[in-house]
Amino acid sequence: MNANEPPLNTEAPALATLMERGELFAAACPSRAVLQHVTSRWGVLVLVALLAGTHRFSDLRRKIGGVSEKMLAQTLQWLEGDGFVLRTQYPVVPPHVEYSLTPMGVEVARQVEGLADWIEVNLARILSGRRERADALAADQPRPGVRHGVRTLA
Repeated sequence: MNANEPPLNTEAPALATLMERGELFAAACPSRAVLQHVTSRWGVLVLVALLAGTHRFSDLRRKIGGVSEKMLAQTLQWLEGDGFVLRTQYPVVPPHVEYSLTPMGVEVARQVEGLADWIEVNLARILSGRRERADALAADQPRPGVRHGVRTLA
């Protein structure tokens, strides 16, 4: 390589660069469905849980408190369809099925794990801000002819 040539960039483009191109903002962009699967409440929790290793359905359900069987099954199907989760079914009675992350699933799970970690670390700040906004709204009781600080016709 010539010293005057810029180094080759082999990393994936930054989100800001992708957003400038606008695909994610296009209504028909298929990335929106993937974004929904990965960033849904259950999608994040399934991906982070599977970072710890292979799990059976019942193990995942116990680990992810509050998820229904239907939502867990649907989330696993979405993530499997997107290529993030590998479903392995063993030919035994009773049926034995295990779920694990594909290499691409590990990549995306690490990304959402960072978001989940940030939320947990900053939860006290987030909840404090919620309380402050709720208190401010409660102190500003609605008055006739005024809706959320915007004057309306009475």
